[in-house]
Amino acid sequence: MSEPFLIVGGDAAGMSAASKARRAAPDREIIVLERGDWVSYGACGLPYYVKGEIESLEDLVAVPPERFIEERDIDLRMGHEGIAIDTDARTVTVRSDEETYEQSYGDLLIATGARALEPPIDGLDLEGVFTLHSMDAGAEIKACVESEDLDRVAVIGGGYVGIEMAEAFDAHGLDVTVFEMLPQVLATFGESVGEAVGDHLREQGVDVRLSTRVERLAGDGAIEAVETDDGTVPVDAALVGAGVVPNAELAEQAGIELGETGAIATDEYGRTNVEDVYAAGDVAEMTHTVTGKPDHVPLALTANRAGRAIGQTVTGTETPVGEIAGTAVVKAFDLAAARTGITDEAEARKAGFDPVSVTINAPSRAHYYPGGDKLELTMVADRETEQVLGASIVGRDGVAKRIDTVATALHEGMTVEEVEYLDLAYAPPFSPTWDPVLTTAKVLNGKLE
Repeated sequence: MSEPFLIVGGDAAGMSAASKARRAAPDREIIVLERGDWVSYGACGLPYYVKGEIESLEDLVAVPPERFIEERDIDLRMGHEGIAIDTDARTVTVRSDEETYEQSYGDLLIATGARALEPPIDGLDLEGVFTLHSMDAGAEIKACVESEDLDRVAVIGGGYVGIEMAEAFDAHGLDVTVFEMLPQVLATFGESVGEAVGDHLREQGVDVRLSTRVERLAGDGAIEAVETDDGTVPVDAALVGAGVVPNAELAEQAGIELGETGAIATDEYGRTNVEDVYAAGDVAEMTHTVTGKPDHVPLALTANRAGRAIGQTVTGTETPVGEIAGTAVVKAFDLAAARTGITDEAEARKAGFDPVSVTINAPSRAHYYPGGDKLELTMVADRETEQVLGASIVGRDGVAKRIDTVATALHEGMTVEEVEYLDLAYAPPFSPTWDPVLTTAKVLNGKLE
């Protein structure tokens, strides 16, 4: 196609699509519009940058801008924002510091990502109140904790970012209070995982306040306190980690359909309801492999994989973007917590299943081999089909390895008995003879029978 492949958004999905399209179509014009100063970076590493384990923001960049421009011949326009789409004229209105212009396209990928969700509380604009969803925000937070006279910091939200940032702030010797409105942290990981992580945070000296609603951030110009439905806590800074919301306004204003999640609705190839317009990454829905329904789980692999697939599709090889299981792992000081699929029985029933679950404790290595630890595993299955629906794991050793086994089973639609009979690797430094995943499946299979 003579018209360019135009991409709005230059992070994981956008640059993966651009790079794959360039390899597949060496002569096609590829344009990427990125409104910010960074492309192709790992935002997931920002808590570890703030903590001090990552020395420089540049270390989080996968591919520098000059390599895209000089080596891959991609027309990367940084500081250029797509502000309107005309799907009839097949143009995007672009704004930069110097000009506003119309850019035509043959195929269009919307990869505008997501932004930090701002909860409906007063005081979010106070000095010392931060969110963490950009490189610049990471730099601001690190500068604050390293240069300001801080003693106590609040973390509002006990999800991924909140847990990781509690550890990061603690590493700077700050008193940390985590406020979570739900009865547990890491709510999507299941009750047992949330309880274990909450207890561990307290062991590390973090003040964890559950079932606590933040009503206001108070201060005269700068934050001084967090006011909740259970009292007021003085603080010097606050990190708001209440989740993310897709940047779908550009698409919605152009008449591109959004799904029930608020993200852009797409098909198995990342196509929207408008011809030759695609969406991928944190702005787009994906199909959940367990339910078969659209879902929005903004994670890095999802974005990279979908972008790469769309890069192949627009250059002539139709490639599905794949399905998701919501597989995730998070570090909480010495613990690792992981989940995949559906881990909550109420959610499973809502999706039309009749859930059965078990929770077991098992050693991560052979009992006689040093360095092992207890793992707690929960596995959920459907009573009628005996299909595995999901699992969660928490412990200090070998968590990520095992959640990936269950994620693979979900993508293959395996039954509990089929998982029980998997031939998994065994050696004393890595696992007991019966791997904890196999043991959990064995116990769950007995409950089903």
